[in-house]
Amino acid sequence: MTEPHDVPDAATLVEAVREFLERDVLPATEGRVQFHARVAANVLGMVEREIRLGRAQLEAHAAGLAALGMADERALADAIRSGHFDDRLDEVRAFIEATVQAKLDVANPRHLQGPRPPVA
Repeated sequence: MTEPHDVPDAATLVEAVREFLERDVLPATEGRVQFHARVAANVLGMVEREIRLGRAQLEAHAAGLAALGMADERALADAIRSGHFDDRLDEVRAFIEATVQAKLDVANPRHLQGPRPPVA
């Protein structure tokens, strides 16, 4: 965050609360409270990543839509359905893959690492 706000910024505050939950609350609780603390820590992680990545992702997404000549995702979906992009499917696929990756970068970057081996 920039002026007029002072340090710590929003991302740092969110990180501090997430770390408190992970380091202090989770080990000291069990059952329902521990589960909700884990959910809260995961949500705060998402907020941290969105704060850190959001501006660049927004700009890249807008640029990708503009390169396709679309105002928004709804217009893109309609154009795909109508066959408008049948001759540019590689370009559309690349945009959609980048969009999904950006969403996973915020929601849960571990999903981009692929499946984990089964626990023995």
